[in-house]
Amino acid sequence: MTNSTTPRRRVLVVGLGISGIATAIRFHKLGWEPVLIERAPERRKGGYFIGLFGTGKASAERLGAMETLVDRRSPRMQSYEVDRANRRYKGMSFVDVPGDPRPLLRGDMENALFSALPKEVEIRFSTVPTRFEQDERGVDVTMTHTKSGTSTTERFELVVGADGMRSTVRQLVFGPHEDFFFPLNYMIGACVLRNPVPGYATHEGLVLAEAGRSAWVFPFANHNPTVLFSYRVEDVAAQFRGRPIESLRKAYGPEKTGPVLSYLLDEFEAADESLFDSTHQVRMKSWHKGRVVLVGDSAWCLTLYSGMGASSGMAGGELLGNMLEKYPDDVERALSQWEAKLRPFISNMQLHGLKMRRFFTPSNEAQRFLRGATTRLMSNRLTGPLARKIIQGNKETMIDIVAQ
Repeated sequence: MTNSTTPRRRVLVVGLGISGIATAIRFHKLGWEPVLIERAPERRKGGYFIGLFGTGKASAERLGAMETLVDRRSPRMQSYEVDRANRRYKGMSFVDVPGDPRPLLRGDMENALFSALPKEVEIRFSTVPTRFEQDERGVDVTMTHTKSGTSTTERFELVVGADGMRSTVRQLVFGPHEDFFFPLNYMIGACVLRNPVPGYATHEGLVLAEAGRSAWVFPFANHNPTVLFSYRVEDVAAQFRGRPIESLRKAYGPEKTGPVLSYLLDEFEAADESLFDSTHQVRMKSWHKGRVVLVGDSAWCLTLYSGMGASSGMAGGELLGNMLEKYPDDVERALSQWEAKLRPFISNMQLHGLKMRRFFTPSNEAQRFLRGATTRLMSNRLTGPLARKIIQGNKETMIDIVAQ
């Protein structure tokens, strides 16, 4: 820790998302001086469905974010498995999956973390890093303001890249995206619905799962539902050649859409804000190079299929601060120990994500049948507890890793 006569060590955090804000909070507690830069001109307060598991809850609590975190749970929350004709049967709600996840909007988590961020932490919007020059003691970072075009170069003892799957920090320091992307050959689309699906209440969700494509509606207690489209493709690049809605309609055709799917596609087309992207895991042999380190999606990108993106991003940033607190005079050792503790958990979660994508979107009829059978077992009052215990992953092992 620093004292009143010792200059605070400066850390540049790139990215004002969940991982970046969590990292800045932890470093400020550590006695460092965080500077946050963000490409966007202002905070992005929206977002779509995420689940916060025990690892994320524990980190959010320690970071001071749980007190202001909106509670989107409903005691009546229910989900249905449906088909295109809107035939439905009782399914498994997200809150019923192993790990007791807390349903949220991404913006909820970012807002809570931002509220916990000390006011003196400097934030610069419309700013991107354009050059890094480092030595054994620090990094000279050239940053450019995207509106004015002006650039400045400043010295930091550490740089944390928390700027997402297509990280600028990773590209400048480690190499092109293609060197680290592990494509899943799935596309996703998401938006907030203006109203619940006709025939369903606000607290009711639904899943339409077919071979190679699915649509999920996630309900909340006090917010309009969100929809997630997920579908398998062979040619990812072709999906971006037209408008997103055109790719979605083609992916879910040529069969008649039926009332539910038709409504969801129309809502996506009408949405003011939406997400449409390909899915990739990020796989790297090392998450740090010298005094530059990556956290969250920049480093590992578990994908939404794992359900652990937000939780691992917060916990990863917190653990980074813990290791620097343990080895304050040896940054290289701190970063190496951070990776050694974290990597087994992340590797396991990436494997879990590959398995869970079949649950989100079965790639063939056999997987669709297995998914349906599993859902029925887990939603059954008698067989549900045993089924959940069998498929319970290691989502919670990171709680102890970070707390140590």
